[in-house]
Amino acid sequence: MNKLKNKTGKDLLREFSEVRNLTMELLKPLETEDYVVQTESFMSPPRWHIGHMSWFYDQLLKKFDRKYKPFEEDYSLYFNSYYLSFGSLWNKGKRGTVSRPTVKKTLEYWKWINERTELFFKNEKGELNTELIRHFELAFNHENQHQELIVYDLQHLLKDKYIPVVMNNIITNSDNNKLINNEMIKIPGGLYEMGFDNKKWQGIFCHDIEMPVHKVWLNDFSIDKYPVTNKEFLDFINDGGYDNFRFWLSDGWNAKNNEQWNAPMYWEKDENDEWVKFDFKGKRFIKDIPDEPVINVSYFEADAFAKWAGKRLPSEGEWEKAASWDEDRNLKRLYPWGDELPDESKTNMLESFIWAPSPVGTYDNGKSFYGCHQMVGDCWEWTSSEFMPYPGFKSGFEEYNDKWFSNQKVLRGGSFGTPARSTRNTYRNFFRTNERWLIGGFRCASDF
Repeated sequence: MNKLKNKTGKDLLREFSEVRNLTMELLKPLETEDYVVQTESFMSPPRWHIGHMSWFYDQLLKKFDRKYKPFEEDYSLYFNSYYLSFGSLWNKGKRGTVSRPTVKKTLEYWKWINERTELFFKNEKGELNTELIRHFELAFNHENQHQELIVYDLQHLLKDKYIPVVMNNIITNSDNNKLINNEMIKIPGGLYEMGFDNKKWQGIFCHDIEMPVHKVWLNDFSIDKYPVTNKEFLDFINDGGYDNFRFWLSDGWNAKNNEQWNAPMYWEKDENDEWVKFDFKGKRFIKDIPDEPVINVSYFEADAFAKWAGKRLPSEGEWEKAASWDEDRNLKRLYPWGDELPDESKTNMLESFIWAPSPVGTYDNGKSFYGCHQMVGDCWEWTSSEFMPYPGFKSGFEEYNDKWFSNQKVLRGGSFGTPARSTRNTYRNFFRTNERWLIGGFRCASDF
């Protein structure tokens, strides 16, 4: 369960090797030219990602390893992301406008960091101090987060031209021939203790934004059994949902018009006026994947659909209770199915290597106590909640999460691009309301 206490250098070396190998597996299909292209200001070239992840470990080695001799060049200006305590920042939207450091040099930097980090861990004997463990565990989870960002960026960069090293079929424990009915499930309200319980799950890594546990009042509510599907969203499109201002927030209506949205990102009409999408699975007709959760929609689009459907988006408190609470045992679960780590029988995450959302109803073993399906994995789910600190919040790491408490919405769950160690019921992802390149979908809620 990724426990932080009683870890040795050998333990951290194993985790470090696992996470670094997964990054390289994602990048293995790329050609040199792919590493440097920035298709939009919101994405980053793969070269920048591998340099930034290496730079992150570079700073930790400088902090904790007295014998460490840094790489021959200091890449802080280019490979820093937003940490002002390390100096000036490169313009994110212009990461693809320079050719240096070269791809070759960046890979040398990657290798250098790997070798020095491995040597550091091998030389650390016995149990390690908590501060060192916490910082390196953060670094591993930081790389997991960038692995998911790489998946987003590769889809935008290459779409169906990216051929993963491994492409698996769905392993289902459900009857996929049954009629899918996205019914709503009633959840009783009352006081609910929200957040990650570091006493119950002592020693398991979590981010500071998941804490502390605090009480919230929830009214009785209903929530969709499944995420909203392609078929359901297509009904919204065909009913003129993108053309009716009554369903849209003002800023959403402006974003839709300015960006000329008429469907989710990566959807387009072919020469026969059929909706298709180009993704990691190739060219696919929407009519052939009706039960996949809709993805690559902004908060504005999710909110507009909910209003069109006569519903609303859930708050993150409502979402968390529907995912976590076990009424029979009067306890909270770390994942919808329990405290056991994710596997392919319960959810679709990055290590499943399916590279697309699974049809709703695929994972009976992964449903919550209340019967909600696919709340972890397949797609992140927009909530109506602003990304703000919990009452009593204390920052665990300066400039990591606490500087983003402004103008962002919370998403919950995880996606087919999320590494399994990188999420749980209490994890809070956050993006701006107009962003669509993430693997973001949603489910609706309503009053009881």
